[in-house]
Amino acid sequence: MSTDLILRWSAIGLFVLVMIGIGFYSMRRTRNVSDFFLGGRNVGPWISAFAYGTTYFSAVLFIGYAGGQGFAFGLPVIWVALGNAFFGCLLAWLVLARKTRAMTEHLNVMTMPEFLEARYDSRLFKIVGALIIFIFMIPYSGSVFSGLSFLFVNVLNVDYGVALAFMTVLTAVYLLMGGYFAVALTDFIQGLVMLVGCVLMVAYVFGHSAVGGFAGFLTKMQTVDVNLVNLFPKGGINLFWLVVLTSLGSWGLPQMVQKFYAIKNQKVISTATVVGTIFCLIIGGAAYLVGSTTTLYGSRIVALEANANYFADSPDYAAAVTDPAVARQLIGSALKTKGSYANTNLIPQIMQITMPNGLLIIILLLVLSASMSTLSSLVLVSSSAITIDLLQGHFAPKMSKERGMSIMRLLCAAFIALSLLVASLSRKWPHLVALMSFSWGTVAGAFLAPYLYGLFWKGVTKVGAWAGLIAGVGYSMGTFIWYALDPARFAAVTSVAPRVGSLAMLIPLVVVPVVSWLTPKFSQAHLDRVFGSVQDAVADSEAA
Repeated sequence: MSTDLILRWSAIGLFVLVMIGIGFYSMRRTRNVSDFFLGGRNVGPWISAFAYGTTYFSAVLFIGYAGGQGFAFGLPVIWVALGNAFFGCLLAWLVLARKTRAMTEHLNVMTMPEFLEARYDSRLFKIVGALIIFIFMIPYSGSVFSGLSFLFVNVLNVDYGVALAFMTVLTAVYLLMGGYFAVALTDFIQGLVMLVGCVLMVAYVFGHSAVGGFAGFLTKMQTVDVNLVNLFPKGGINLFWLVVLTSLGSWGLPQMVQKFYAIKNQKVISTATVVGTIFCLIIGGAAYLVGSTTTLYGSRIVALEANANYFADSPDYAAAVTDPAVARQLIGSALKTKGSYANTNLIPQIMQITMPNGLLIIILLLVLSASMSTLSSLVLVSSSAITIDLLQGHFAPKMSKERGMSIMRLLCAAFIALSLLVASLSRKWPHLVALMSFSWGTVAGAFLAPYLYGLFWKGVTKVGAWAGLIAGVGYSMGTFIWYALDPARFAAVTSVAPRVGSLAMLIPLVVVPVVSWLTPKFSQAHLDRVFGSVQDAVADSEAA
């Protein structure tokens, strides 16, 4: 083994020891399901903000979205980063955080399905919601495992299966020990690693001769295709759907909303809002800026020995290794060919081209940190859906705290195993980003409208909320099945996935109020029980 590889594995080993150490420390503070799932509702502003941001971004962003979409759109892909920071984070905290924290504490609920059950007086809502979370989070989690494993393959030169097994064991060990407090604490450390890694990544990628700084980037990109630097490009509607999917989706994803439940008190929200927005702007901006340079690195990517099987036999190969425009056409053609070059290779190979071997360790830890935080939140939310919402909330309400903890840990392990299976099957599947998009859209489509209207509008009815959930899930899954039934249509699934996921969230926002206006309202007694003193608590916190 070379010295470089020894150093890389040593850095990862140190990272693993820190994560496990935090797990042991957190295990001493984890006494019941509330501690395991919400950290006892005692999480401060900086850790809350970092937990939100690190859960938001994962290997799928750095390895799939940023590379693939950056290659497709160029500089305009920066709109996605701005949407994520200002709509997906800033506005989400401003609109949702205070009301969510106050209402979930008032109703004494810990999960999204529990909230919907209490808000709409429907136990079935909780059961169905729990099943949606557990089922549809598995492919989302699998896509994160898979994306991170691609980076291990490129940077550490290990087998995909070995990388996958390593990630699985690491996620399981530290999460099963400490629960949410371990996740939140490690999120803070991982967030610091991500910030350092992103600054270095942008500096080296834009400082390389292939780009020549930001001025050189604009000049060279215009030479290839002026549309790649036009902030309002042709075909921009596809970019718009991507912004909607990744920004609005955070409002309805249980693993994101959970961060508001666990906040220590209303006073920390203002600080968390500012810190979280800056964090998301830096991380998202760095990822998509790097992704936008993929066209300029095209000639070097084509010339890599590791890519000889994809490009060397092409009659345009000689021209491609010197002309970025020809290289872009060659890579674009390979990306569209099933089983050929995958967009998950773009960013890892750019890192190999631009970064010194020693600093590649930082980038590896950057993506590892982003993925670990997302994976742990997904696993935690999904296992809670079965333990808290189904078992304790329905089938075994008298279950002891100790037994509930044991079952939740067992379900965490089961969820990780199922996610591993999905990641293994998707190794050569060319639709990794589509897999995440449909999962994201289905879950957010199910919950966004019932949750958002349920927080602020007393007029939403039980039938209206059910109609929203059915419309979101039905549209997403119905569309996916329609594409899957025809291989010719399914070939285009990656390009349509952001639009489908976005509409799965937007359609219920119309369906819920329309159906609510036409169906019987809740009694005043029920509304008083649900809202109680929540509005006064939020008003007092804002005044303070």
